[in-house]
Amino acid sequence: MKNKMMSAVWRGLLLALLWSGPPGLAAEPASPEDTVRALVQANASKDMATLARLMAHDTDSVGYTIGGRRYVGWPAFEREMLEEFRTVTRLEIPIIALTVWTRGEVAWFAMELDYIRYVGTRSEQRRMLLPLRETGVLERRDGRWLLTAWHESSRAEAAPLAVFDPVPCAAAQQTGTAGPVVRTPDLSGEWEVQEEDKSYKATLDRRGNGLYSWQSGRVVTTVITGQKWQGTWQQSGNDREGEFELVLSEDGSQARGVWWYTRVGERSDIPPRQWGGSYVWKRTRASPTVGNVR
Repeated sequence: MKNKMMSAVWRGLLLALLWSGPPGLAAEPASPEDTVRALVQANASKDMATLARLMAHDTDSVGYTIGGRRYVGWPAFEREMLEEFRTVTRLEIPIIALTVWTRGEVAWFAMELDYIRYVGTRSEQRRMLLPLRETGVLERRDGRWLLTAWHESSRAEAAPLAVFDPVPCAAAQQTGTAGPVVRTPDLSGEWEVQEEDKSYKATLDRRGNGLYSWQSGRVVTTVITGQKWQGTWQQSGNDREGEFELVLSEDGSQARGVWWYTRVGERSDIPPRQWGGSYVWKRTRASPTVGNVR
């Protein structure tokens, strides 16, 4: 009798497993709104498999995010998302507002959310809040709603890109008695660079040339005089390059300014200052000989 009861229990468990599907497989979202919410949750959970299942992999699908970054096709987006998941300790992404419209096999949405990144652990953990707004388009294919295009921007008011009159490096070497000597700052040392959505390290020589840790980046300073700091950057990791302008603090400990693209992959017709963002450089370790030099 006991054996028959145990057999019945095991048959019941087997049927339950068969009905519920493979372990860990989430139910397919039934509506466009369910799909959007599932995508946000997958992002917060660093669940690349669910993102891949609910986003179109069309070679010409386009997505835009803050800082002027643009993704064409699934591989480019996947590569940067995996890098983000490796960088952060955890993510929280509460949805503030979401409206979805549906017309037949197409739907579109407008959403506001907070993207909260945690980097580091315990006493060294840092929290970064990015207030975002997002719009996107979904299409129903074979009974499944897929995200096919999206655009993300910041809800915070962005400072306009500053415009400085270019000052050639030679201006730092003033001769004669026509005016005061313009001193050229020493930029050598280690810097922490904070963008809207990420931070990374840079190591520069006294002239402001060196490497940074994001996407195997390299920075070249073309102008440094007084508090004006201008130059170019290049990232071999994602095949992009551009320019930047910063204003250095009087004590040389930090700089604030803007950056923009001049080339993204094969596209080099990007208007100056159109795509870019703002950032802050903070010197964390200076060279022993740092100081203003003539």
